[in-house]
Amino acid sequence: MLKVLKNLKESWISVIAIIILLMVQAACDLTLPDYTSKIVNVGIQNGGIEEVSPEVIRKTTMDTLLVFTEDDEQILLSYEEISKESLDSKSYQKLVNQYPALENETLYKIKKLSNDDKEKLNAIMAKPLMITSYINNEEMASQIKTQMLTNLPQNMSEQQKMAMANMDLLDIIKQMPQEQLNQMFIEINKQLDNMQDSILEQAAIQEVKEEYKAMGVNTDNLQNKYIIISGLKMLGISLVIMASAISIMLLAARVGARLAKTLREKVFKKVLSFSNKEFSEFSTASLITRSTNDIQQIQGLIGMLFRVIIYAPIIGIGGFTRVLRQSDNSMAWIIGVAVLGILFVIATLFTIAMPKFKKLQELIDKVNLVAREILTGLLAIRAFNTEKREEKRFDIANMDLTKTNLFVNRAMSFMMPVLMLIMNCISLLIVWVGAHGVDSGTMQVGNMMAFIQYTMQIVMSFLMISMMSIILPRASVSANRINEVIETDEFIKESKNPKQLKPDKRGVVEFRNVCFKYPDSDEEVLSDITFTANPGETTAIIGSTGSGKSTVVNLIPRFYDITSGNLIIDGVDIKDISNKDLRRIIGFVPQKGILFSGTIESNIKYGNSEMSDAQMIEAAQIAQAEEFIEAKPLKYQEPIAQGGSNVSGGQKQRLSIARAIAINPEILVFDDSFSALDFKTDSVLRAELSKKTKDKTVIIVAQRINTILNANQIIVLEDGKIVGKGTHQELMKNNETYRQIALSQLSKEELDIEGGSEHE
Repeated sequence: MLKVLKNLKESWISVIAIIILLMVQAACDLTLPDYTSKIVNVGIQNGGIEEVSPEVIRKTTMDTLLVFTEDDEQILLSYEEISKESLDSKSYQKLVNQYPALENETLYKIKKLSNDDKEKLNAIMAKPLMITSYINNEEMASQIKTQMLTNLPQNMSEQQKMAMANMDLLDIIKQMPQEQLNQMFIEINKQLDNMQDSILEQAAIQEVKEEYKAMGVNTDNLQNKYIIISGLKMLGISLVIMASAISIMLLAARVGARLAKTLREKVFKKVLSFSNKEFSEFSTASLITRSTNDIQQIQGLIGMLFRVIIYAPIIGIGGFTRVLRQSDNSMAWIIGVAVLGILFVIATLFTIAMPKFKKLQELIDKVNLVAREILTGLLAIRAFNTEKREEKRFDIANMDLTKTNLFVNRAMSFMMPVLMLIMNCISLLIVWVGAHGVDSGTMQVGNMMAFIQYTMQIVMSFLMISMMSIILPRASVSANRINEVIETDEFIKESKNPKQLKPDKRGVVEFRNVCFKYPDSDEEVLSDITFTANPGETTAIIGSTGSGKSTVVNLIPRFYDITSGNLIIDGVDIKDISNKDLRRIIGFVPQKGILFSGTIESNIKYGNSEMSDAQMIEAAQIAQAEEFIEAKPLKYQEPIAQGGSNVSGGQKQRLSIARAIAINPEILVFDDSFSALDFKTDSVLRAELSKKTKDKTVIIVAQRINTILNANQIIVLEDGKIVGKGTHQELMKNNETYRQIALSQLSKEELDIEGGSEHE
């Protein structure tokens, strides 16, 4: 898999952009639960008041707070006194609009403090504000006052007691002896220390809210403003997340498509360099599957791969960190339960479905193979009336693939409801545990809601990673199959220092004791093949079926490499010539004519698209193809269907011959390329060909004797060995094998006539 992913370096800019966008999206996703918590805790519960330390406070209230704390100096240093006398008229009017109480009394306004200093101030002011809230509460104040009057000293006169009974609670506290006051503070602090920080903070903020009301501040507007601003921030973050997600999907799609394009190019380029040995190792159907379906699996993986490898860990680790930081009593064990439940489900399905994932690609290969065989051999199937049998064979392959796909899809469809059930159960567990925390004051409602969101994010990150563990194996199988093609060691290797062809030996083909056996075979197909084909001469090769005729000519363009001996072309060993230079001087017409989709012109000009029309027409005339081409409505622009299915076998052969002649090669090789031609066309074609090829080397493999009667040299093969070499007349006299082949096709009289013609 890593070898395939190395090709992403071509899209490194997009990859970096995706990583940055994923980090932005993850940061935004992790921020949203904080805002949810703040809206509930601050916006709803605290009325939009964020800090325990009030922004502005009346002097009378400040004096009261200072009674209940020993940090008077630190508090006063954090505030500045403001009054009508200390402000210019413009600033004064602006503050009066915000705080109408400024008209009647002096206020204290908080200074600009660092976050640490503000946190310290909040901690200092929480308790005095809490005590002040008790004093300002009539019912609580009455209870405290009654308790204090009951505990008055015995030596106090009735008149003093009556006077204190008519005083406010605050005035009573101020007149208390310092020793008694200190004792009271100790008792109050003990009670406050036993309270949860969240309860103490909320009570203090409620007192701040009452203080704002007393100063004429519209607290409803304050609350609405906070909620609206927080909501707009969440909306902005959501828009950033949406833009990031869209950009990531777009870039990931491009990166995936670019990677698929690169892999297809590499696979196709590699396949073009394959010899027949490699083609025997990889079936055509398998190569098609690897170039399409396997690469599509990799392309589909890319989008998820980025989100999982980068996004999921950030969300998982970031979410867990925030949970530990925000949860007052740590419900992290719930996350552990969720992760263990998900991993159990994934591991179970992974164990069951994994073998099926590995088998899928092999089954796709099989379906493609069967379909290709049936479509290619459709005429034979109809001729032998075996449609039902082939339908059954295809149904078996198709059903195997269908069953495996259904099994995998059912496993995946079963997994999602189970995982959603786990997630919903976890949500219920969080609410149940969190509700107890809210009830006991150890947790706020907003924190519980944020915890649910963080937990879902963490669970989803593990879910994505687990999903990758299922999808990755199939993509890994595809990647291995692609690498098998790309990394295949070529059997026919070009020389690192290729030699140039010798101009004084143009067209000379020499076989020197050439032996050949197919790869992975123990028996030699050709043994001690020695002959020379010279320019201006026609060398024919004939023999019984399976004697090795086609194998000999397949060695010339180096479709196979010889096992031993030497094959010399233009005075240079074939292994020392670059394949491009070698095949440039050879016009090869295979046994089975192959045409490409396009037009007649594009097929004849296939070897050189820049050739002139005159050169193309001349090649068509020599190949005896002009007659049927001119009869076509569009002439040379007549379309050719895929594989040449809209022309006859003879027409296909003639166009293949014209294509080879058109490039004007030094060596022309015809591998039984006249078999589909009638005798008249064959004779005329060979006559025209002999005029065109006076200075060229022509090598013909033939089954028909009359095709090679005029050859300068006839090679007779039997069981991969040369059993005869010479002209027609010489072989008729001296070679029994050739004589038997000739007499099996022509009568003695015809052979005498043909021989006499040749002799003349």
